[in-house]
Amino acid sequence: MSEYDYDLIVLGSGPGGQKAAIAAAKLGKHVAVVDRHDMVGGVCVNTGTIPSKTLREAVLYLTGMNQRELYGASYRVKQDITVADLLARTQHVIGREVEIVRAQLMRNHVELVDGLGRFVDPHTIAVEGRARTTITGRFIVIATGTSPARPSEVDFDAKRVLDSDEILALEHVPASLVVVGAGVIGIEYASMFAALGTRVTVVEQRERMLEFCDPEIVESLKFHLRDLAVTFRFGEKVVDVAVNDHATVTTLASGKRIPAEAVMYSAGRQGMTASLDLEKAGLAADHRGRLTVDPHYRTPVEHIYAVGDVIGFPALAATSMDQGRLAAYHAFEEPVHELSALQPIGIYTIPEISYCGATEAELTTSAVPYETGTARYRELARGQIAGDSYGMLKLLVSTTDRKVLGVHVFGTGATDLVHIGQAVMGCGGTIDYLVDAVFNYPTLSEAYKVAALDATNKIRAIDRFSV
Repeated sequence: MSEYDYDLIVLGSGPGGQKAAIAAAKLGKHVAVVDRHDMVGGVCVNTGTIPSKTLREAVLYLTGMNQRELYGASYRVKQDITVADLLARTQHVIGREVEIVRAQLMRNHVELVDGLGRFVDPHTIAVEGRARTTITGRFIVIATGTSPARPSEVDFDAKRVLDSDEILALEHVPASLVVVGAGVIGIEYASMFAALGTRVTVVEQRERMLEFCDPEIVESLKFHLRDLAVTFRFGEKVVDVAVNDHATVTTLASGKRIPAEAVMYSAGRQGMTASLDLEKAGLAADHRGRLTVDPHYRTPVEHIYAVGDVIGFPALAATSMDQGRLAAYHAFEEPVHELSALQPIGIYTIPEISYCGATEAELTTSAVPYETGTARYRELARGQIAGDSYGMLKLLVSTTDRKVLGVHVFGTGATDLVHIGQAVMGCGGTIDYLVDAVFNYPTLSEAYKVAALDATNKIRAIDRFSV
């Protein structure tokens, strides 16, 4: 008989926690997941990825944004879009996702322990919920996720000055909005409200946004957002937000004052570790509440792992899922092969951005010779049919062995399209495969063939000149 109640205790039921628990259960281990009954599915399902992406789909449909190239700039499915219109689908999807998470855990015989967990010692978790209990685990995975960082100098009121969770609780679509922070979440919401017709001003202390993305792709996004009347204030710092019953005025360090109905702060995310009593487990979080892990997602305490947003970048649901699976496999010495270098990044702005592999800046810094191949959606029949004339796909290709080194996509379906390039790179493929392959017509996937032919022609020109 084991000296512990469970082989694995998982703190948090978000994507990372779910997959860690299910992976361990499928290995025949006795597993428990600790989370509040009203937060099953974690931040991802309840306040983060699922509601924000469902909201995005509602915005795209109701505004008719994707059909304006076909039917004119004034085309709109619904003229007076309300918050109720936007959130009706969101609440339905959240409810269904919670049911799915519960069913998956139950089907795999994972026990869901209701409440908030905190460490009593390195192997013991006290759970405070409807009833108080204490459980022990041989291994523990921390997957508690993050919450919006809330600067102490900002007076959040959940009505006019909001964080990225509270923005979902707006009573009406504001006529104007200041978004403080041009990170992924800030830009996603900025693009959604701009599509709804809100006058959006984005304020960012840095000189650039989305610095980890391809600059050409980011410039395309900025151009598109400016076309939706988004104003960017880069290199600017907010020093004050004045609020009354009707509006806000945001004052910048440069002296600029920006009136708006509401202000949304997107100042990064804070790891939800403050209530875990980490010191009792021999752990400590950084100033952002994040935990440090090794390549196997193990913390400095050998039997305790951490996965998902709580360990920092890339802080995506997709990567969190794989981290949870890999952590469980490592804990129970199950062989595994990780493709960490080929994790796709998806940004659900309007339009979407997605990429996988290297960027041009990384290849240049590493002195890797490469060529680009580009396809524009406007050159594709499917692009014309879909009314997307701005989308593009760019391949980065080695000029020495013709292998695909990176794929960067902007436009309709970018977060789906990127996986074709990811698969080719994962198999060590070259652009010759993309040139020779037959793609369904008309599809956006044809962009791969067009881009591959473009890169091939450029490489041939280099080779002819060398001869």
